[in-house]
Amino acid sequence: MAVRIGTSGWIYPPWRRVFYPEGLVQRRELTYLAERLDTVEINGSFYLLQRASSYRTWAERTPDDFVFAVKGGRFVTHMKKLRGVEEGLANFFASGPLALGPKLGPVLWQLPPQLGYDAERIEDFLALLPRTTGEAAAMAAGHTDKVPEPCTETEHDRPMRHALEVRHATYRDPGFVAQLRRHGVALVVSDTAGTFPRLDDVTADLVYVRLHGDTELYASGYTAGSLDRWAALIRAWAAGDAPTSEDTVAPDDPPPAAPDGRDVVVYFDNDIKVHAPFDAMGLRERVRSGAPAPRRS
Repeated sequence: MAVRIGTSGWIYPPWRRVFYPEGLVQRRELTYLAERLDTVEINGSFYLLQRASSYRTWAERTPDDFVFAVKGGRFVTHMKKLRGVEEGLANFFASGPLALGPKLGPVLWQLPPQLGYDAERIEDFLALLPRTTGEAAAMAAGHTDKVPEPCTETEHDRPMRHALEVRHATYRDPGFVAQLRRHGVALVVSDTAGTFPRLDDVTADLVYVRLHGDTELYASGYTAGSLDRWAALIRAWAAGDAPTSEDTVAPDDPPPAAPDGRDVVVYFDNDIKVHAPFDAMGLRERVRSGAPAPRRS
């Protein structure tokens, strides 16, 4: 199974002349990143509906085996709070993710910190999520005129996977873990320097990890020791294991066995001080080699 490691977003002015070399034009930044990493998380889609032409351009600027995770819109998660979101989901899927074609990876849904666990709310939302690109295209056909450049077709009907990131302590509930497993939705392992709860139960054939900062949210880099520990965990998940820890909500209810392994995607979101791309490259090398990799001085 595949392990992919990248960053959350790629257009950051502070990265220029630090990660991106002097003189590199902005339109080349994604290509430069994709030459060093094999995935990236599109987070502009969280703030507003994008254009299908933008998704197509991003796909064209990356290698054939590159994968994009796409962050679901905050209209669905933060404004509607998962209630009455049929129109919002239709608009989101019509806005362009399907234009990525085979480069479309998992869809991330990040819940707001104030939204506590409500089993019925979560169940209704999970039941709405399309499980294939064909289902997403059918849903997208119901879009409104809020979508600037609709894309409601998919060349091939492919599986579609989803991941849910929660930020309220009430999700430490075995019933929540069981819900995600029934629907095959990944629980995001979110490292936020202690700001939000960290849950590490494996709930699907995908493990989705977001690293927001080792000791300071969005700002601090990860030490060599921290990267070594994350690399060991990632190798275990990819091998089909499901290690438990103090962050495991349902340690006595392990996930189904995965003898062929699991897919793992990891995104660094500690972008403020330009740690994200360097940490991502360091972790990627560790996972591949099983040994520590050189880091930026």
